[in-house]
Amino acid sequence: MTLKRTHTCGELTAEQIGREVILNGWVGPRRDLGGVIFIDLRDRYGVTQVVFTEEDEALHEKAEHLRAEYVIGIKGKVIARGEENINSNLPTGEIEIEATDLVIYSEAETPPFEIKDGITTNDEVRLKYRYLDLRRPEVQEKLMLRSKFYQSVREFYHNLEFAEVETPVLMKSTPEGARDYLVPSRVNPGKFFALPQSPQTYKQLLMVSGYDRYFQIVKCFRDEDLRADRQPEFTQIDVEMSFVDEEDIYATHEGLMKKVFKDTIGYEVETPFPRMTYEEAMNTYGSDKPDTRFGLEFKDFSEIVKDAEFKVFSGTVKDGGAVVGITVPGQGDMGRGAIDRLTDRVKKETGAGGLIYIKMQDDGPLCSVAKFLTDEIVEQMVEKSEAEQGDLVLILAGPKPDVLKQLGQLRLMMGKDFDLIDESKYNFLWVTEFPLLEWDKETRRYHAMHHPFTSPREEDMELLDSDPAKAKARAYDLVLNGNELGGGSIRIHNSDVQSKVFELLGIGEKEAEEKFGFLLDAFKFGAPPHGGIAFGVDRAVMLLTGAKSLRDVIAFPKNQKAQSPMDEAPASVDEEQLEELHIDIRKSIKDQLS
Repeated sequence: MTLKRTHTCGELTAEQIGREVILNGWVGPRRDLGGVIFIDLRDRYGVTQVVFTEEDEALHEKAEHLRAEYVIGIKGKVIARGEENINSNLPTGEIEIEATDLVIYSEAETPPFEIKDGITTNDEVRLKYRYLDLRRPEVQEKLMLRSKFYQSVREFYHNLEFAEVETPVLMKSTPEGARDYLVPSRVNPGKFFALPQSPQTYKQLLMVSGYDRYFQIVKCFRDEDLRADRQPEFTQIDVEMSFVDEEDIYATHEGLMKKVFKDTIGYEVETPFPRMTYEEAMNTYGSDKPDTRFGLEFKDFSEIVKDAEFKVFSGTVKDGGAVVGITVPGQGDMGRGAIDRLTDRVKKETGAGGLIYIKMQDDGPLCSVAKFLTDEIVEQMVEKSEAEQGDLVLILAGPKPDVLKQLGQLRLMMGKDFDLIDESKYNFLWVTEFPLLEWDKETRRYHAMHHPFTSPREEDMELLDSDPAKAKARAYDLVLNGNELGGGSIRIHNSDVQSKVFELLGIGEKEAEEKFGFLLDAFKFGAPPHGGIAFGVDRAVMLLTGAKSLRDVIAFPKNQKAQSPMDEAPASVDEEQLEELHIDIRKSIKDQLS
């Protein structure tokens, strides 16, 4: 480099007027105004306007060749812009650089899209040219906030004397809920490593080893179907602590949230966070990660309608189901056509069988199934709903777990459709007392609701033998604005209890020894009570930046097919590599590849 920068493109102000400076960066918009050439010079810190005049003919002629995305260095004098040319939208808007020297480090072809904010380019094109997309200011801002997030997290834990310990990326495949990514071992033919879905077993072993406060910012991998908020590789803050209970976990990590939100976006988080049991969350919001920035809490009409002549209601309650509803303020004048469209949407998007409503009109409530209900039942439902004149009550009926979930989706629809959600808020919530196990009808066996190392509540230990479905876990999730930000539990540290839970999960003694023998053996040599939590970094940064997708806050993300359009990963490999790994691709797959 012949021009070593003295400043970045985002820091010069009127205070530096008269100084000679050197800037390096990429050429943005270029304007030729009657012999005077202006360019916007950009780096990740900002933009500075540079002017080339005809006083230096050689320099001016060189500047005429500049095009978008050329990488250059310039030397020049900081001068004030004319009053009429000040750009108040830029920190550097009061000044410009009158160039005296120019070095072109590299030329550039015309990019496939403009390097500016607010482009509407297809996501696949942006991912193919991700290195160009990463030049855009709005993308850079998100990644720089992510960098600041990491700094804040590390500072927080180091100040509390947590040890930052790296755990293996090549590990043993263990049943954790999702499919593992497998890595064949060349030196151990026919055997495979797995990429970690989480460092769960390792962090528990660190507690057995006496490292009583551990954290790690770690890559995790899950081979599962993707959505806008899911990636095959993701980053989490992984934490484990010894000699603690739930209260220690809550207090510590409320402090973490308070610090990172202040450090990254200047937002003051109020603590302590509210808490809600899993059962209360499901019965009130139809979700174990409820968005509490708006109301529309559920009202259960089951007791009121259990003897109604309307069989959709009474039959549902008789069969153990529920009749529940929400009150949407100010929508009592919704027309029949709009309600019909809403009904179709609810059926399509939630799977509900139908939608029943009560409009709170000037002349009294108008119920869509009034002819099947007595006036007294309708009045009781209105009273229960707490609906006022002008409101709309929406009601669903069905098997309880299904109808709660369906109404939860309807609640979110109404919140978004009628702008009931305060987007300026960050509402945190601890959801607690999850069921330890959930029954899978297809496999006819229990599955761990969190993972198999989660401890039952002490008072529920006897239920493991008598009624496992009723046992509650010492598990907790941290929810933010309807998103699960993190989750964890107090772990099992007793090998007998761990073996019992394995048995309930259908993991026999032989399989337990094969998959987790190393952990069970470790417990026999003195394991402290311990618990932990893991936070999704990608999701946290997505919420902090207001991004619409996890892909927006990951430097080099994968698309919906778990592919990277930029470098075409995953890709085929040479036959020699496969032979070394003792792998043969099936003929049907070879045909597809060819």
